[in-house]
Amino acid sequence: MAFIYYVTQIHLDFGAAKLLPGECERVGMRRPLVVTDAGVRAAGVLDLATASLTALPFAVFDQTPSNPTEAAVRAATELYQRERCDGLIAIGGGSSIDLAKGVAIAATHEGPLKTYATIEGGSPKITDKVAPLIAVPTTAGTGSEVARGAIVIVDDGRKLGFHSWHLVPKTAICDPELTLKLPPLLTAATGMDAIAHCMETFMAPAVNPPADGIALDGLERGWAHIACATRDGSDRDARWNMMSASMQGAMAFQKGLGCVHSLSHSLGGVNPKLHHGTLNAMFLPAVVRFNAAAESIQRERRLQRMAHAMGLDGCDARGTEVAEAIREMNARLGLPSGLRALGVSEDLFDRVIEGALKDHCHKTNPRIASANEYREMLAASM
Repeated sequence: MAFIYYVTQIHLDFGAAKLLPGECERVGMRRPLVVTDAGVRAAGVLDLATASLTALPFAVFDQTPSNPTEAAVRAATELYQRERCDGLIAIGGGSSIDLAKGVAIAATHEGPLKTYATIEGGSPKITDKVAPLIAVPTTAGTGSEVARGAIVIVDDGRKLGFHSWHLVPKTAICDPELTLKLPPLLTAATGMDAIAHCMETFMAPAVNPPADGIALDGLERGWAHIACATRDGSDRDARWNMMSASMQGAMAFQKGLGCVHSLSHSLGGVNPKLHHGTLNAMFLPAVVRFNAAAESIQRERRLQRMAHAMGLDGCDARGTEVAEAIREMNARLGLPSGLRALGVSEDLFDRVIEGALKDHCHKTNPRIASANEYREMLAASM
């Protein structure tokens, strides 16, 4: 049975950050905690995003790590409670938004954070008591601003997903102005994250025609504009379309993701210094090839439809053209040539495979991968 549910209010345009005071008033925030990271603050993007909050007192937590951790959630929660905050504004990339979602749970629910993890059966335990959240993305990648999930590395080292419709931000303020100073390599890595979301959710077998349409349009926008946005960060049209592609990928992935994310979540837990979007870009070609044999992929001509959105002339049944186009795009954008260039070695494979098999995205892939098949995908991504 198809389940289709879209609940977020989204503002997408240059200058949208000016709407922040009105959105705080709409959701009842009078003293928010702003969750961001040191890089966003140092670049002046935090000041740009909060320039309109002149009449609203707010506290700032700017120590979000590149991969959010339970320890950081605790630190931010302590500040939230000490400052008597009544809501959250996440300003940053997916890490800041996911960290804010962790705080939204921890500040209003009892017990360790892992209690609420999806694979621990925690989703039903997340209630409407969660602190309200407004998300202001400063990258065009994760789409966490419109998603019901968050990824956090918990104290035992696992990189776990937390999913609930109560975690969907009350408002997403998508202002491409905030991405104009994003460095080229981060533009490329976050952009490929958005493209991976669009492609992987389109390949997922769940029935959700609106999500499929959103994902294909997002793929078309992202694929057509990522190189321009990376080459010329001041290209406003490219930045607008990448922001839209990012948002669309996450709107669509309520359908489910798959092996790309099972692997990147697991490897990111093994080595938290690795960038999630970069890992998705590395795994995507191998997973496209693996998924090509899935019955649902062939029946729905999903490879051919993705190839059309990417402007490719043709696509064989093995997904060779699509996979090679992704590899070529990674190289064109200046991303690493593979996992080995990121310092990943084969001795990590067993740990990564173990985590991938347990990941919440594992069972929503169009083909359920075995341990040996995950090993082959890892080897092909080296």
